[in-house]
Amino acid sequence: MLTLLAVLGLVVKLDELLPVMVTTLVFVAIGLVIFALAFLIVVMVAPFSVKKEIEEDHNTSLAIIIGAMIIGIALIISSAIQGDSSSATGARETPTSATQGR
Repeated sequence: MLTLLAVLGLVVKLDELLPVMVTTLVFVAIGLVIFALAFLIVVMVAPFSVKKEIEEDHNTSLAIIIGAMIIGIALIISSAIQGDSSSATGARETPTSATQGR
């Protein structure tokens, strides 16, 4: 099981743990601040009380829209943290493939 985790890249060496933890905490803090600002903007722009509509009036439609907004913001923050999207699709050119075409 341990070798499978190592192959998947889920094991961090103990001497590398502190920088990974610091980076993770920084990105979590930035993501939470951006999410809070986006949610605050939606609440301020709405012509009604979002809290009252969801909690007291049981407005399921509004709850679904707010949930979709939360997922959308989370995807945007995740993409921003990951960086270049072309690496996820394999479109980034590796040094080996760049020299083979010459």
